[in-house]
Amino acid sequence: MDIKTYMQGIGRQARAASRAVAAATTGAKNTALLAMAAEIRTRKAELLAANQRDLEEARASGLEASMIDRLTLSEKGIEAMAQGLEQVAALPDPVGEVTDMKRRPSGISVGKMRVPLGVIGIIYEARPNVTADAAALCLKSGNAAILRGGKEALHSNQAIAACVRAGLTAARLPEHAIQVIETTDRAAVGELITMPQFVDVIVPRGGKGLIERISSEARVPVIKHLDGNCHVYVDEFADPAKALAIVENSKTQRYGTCNTTESLLVDAAIAQAQLPAIGSMLAGKGVELRACPAALAILREAGIAEAQLKAAVESDWTEEFLAPIIAIKVVAGLDEAIEHINTCSSQHTESIVTENHTRAMRFLREVDSASVMINASTRFADGFEYGLGAEIGISTDKIHARGPVGLEGLTSQKWIVFGDGHVRA
Repeated sequence: MDIKTYMQGIGRQARAASRAVAAATTGAKNTALLAMAAEIRTRKAELLAANQRDLEEARASGLEASMIDRLTLSEKGIEAMAQGLEQVAALPDPVGEVTDMKRRPSGISVGKMRVPLGVIGIIYEARPNVTADAAALCLKSGNAAILRGGKEALHSNQAIAACVRAGLTAARLPEHAIQVIETTDRAAVGELITMPQFVDVIVPRGGKGLIERISSEARVPVIKHLDGNCHVYVDEFADPAKALAIVENSKTQRYGTCNTTESLLVDAAIAQAQLPAIGSMLAGKGVELRACPAALAILREAGIAEAQLKAAVESDWTEEFLAPIIAIKVVAGLDEAIEHINTCSSQHTESIVTENHTRAMRFLREVDSASVMINASTRFADGFEYGLGAEIGISTDKIHARGPVGLEGLTSQKWIVFGDGHVRA
C-alpha cells in the first residue's frame, strides 16, 4: 500500500462527505446513530470475536496488563457502546443554533450561527469504544471524521467501523462520513496530521509521547492536553470533613486518570489541625506522600510510617504520577496557593476547599486552568459529569476549545447578517 496515496484518498472522501453531513438534518443524524446502536447489538458475537483476535495478538506480543485491560471488550462494554450512541442521539443538536442577535443602528440584524468544524482526525490508543464514541460525537456535531485507532485494536475497530457504516447507510448519509483507517503503518498518522487541505482539526487521545509527537509534527490545529497535574487546595477556612472527603475521592477513586489529583496544598494556618487526618487517610490507602519540609514534619508527628513518606523534590510539583503517589505542600495562604498552581499545574483541573465565599471567588477568577472548582472533587472534570453526554477529549488549550470537549467544542460560530435591501452609507 502506498500510504500517501491511501491517506490522500481518505482525506478527499472525508472532505466531500463533510459537506453532506454539515447539511444533514437532526433527524437523519439521529437515525444513523440509533441504527449504529442496533447494529452493535446485532453483531455482538462478531465484535467479541474480533476483540478476541486482538487480545490474543496483544498477549503474544507482551502488551502490558493495563493496555490489555483497556483493549478488552466485554458484553457489558458492547452494550455501553450502544447506549452511548443512543445518549448522543438524545442530546440537542448544536448545528444551526443562532445566538446573540442584535439590531444595529444601520438597520441590519447581526448574530452568530453554530456550524461544524468540517473534518476531524482522531488518533487514539487501545480503547475500541473510542471508535463508537468519536463517530457519534463527530456525526451529531455535523462533522466528518477520520479515525486512527491503535494497532493493538485493529480487528475490534474494523468490526465497529462496519456497524458505523451500516448506520450511515440506513440514514442515507455518505459512508465516508466516518472512516476508520485500515493500516497500522505509523506513516498514516504522519500523513493525517499534515493534510490541512482535507483535515480541519486533530484530536489525539493517548499517552504523553503520542500527544507530544502530534503537537510537534502537525500542520493541522490540534485539540489536546499533555498532563493532568491537578491540585486540591485546603484553605484556612476549609471544613475538615469536606476536605477529607474531597482529597480522598480526588486522589484515590482512580489513580490512572487525567483528572486525578496529583498535588495537595494545605494552608499553613490549618495544616497542623487538618493535615494529620488527611495524611493518615492517604497512607491507609497505600499512597506514598512526597512532602515539603513543613508537611513532612507534621506527617511524621502524626505517626505515619516512614516507608510511606518521602521528601519532595522540585520535579514532584509538576509531575503527573498516575499512581498512588501525591505531592504535599504547606503554603502561606491563598496567594501562595494560586501562585504555586499557576506555576506548576498543567492547567487541567484545580479545586479549593473553603467556606469563605470571597476567597473561593478569587480562586475561580485567578487560577488559570481549564476547570476550576469550589468544594468538589477534581474527578468531576469530564464530559459526562459536565452534562455534555460524552467527550471527544479534554483540552488545556485556550483556543479553540477548553476543558472537556463535547458536541459544542466540535463546532465553531460564523457571523450572520439579516437585512432588507440595506446598503452601507
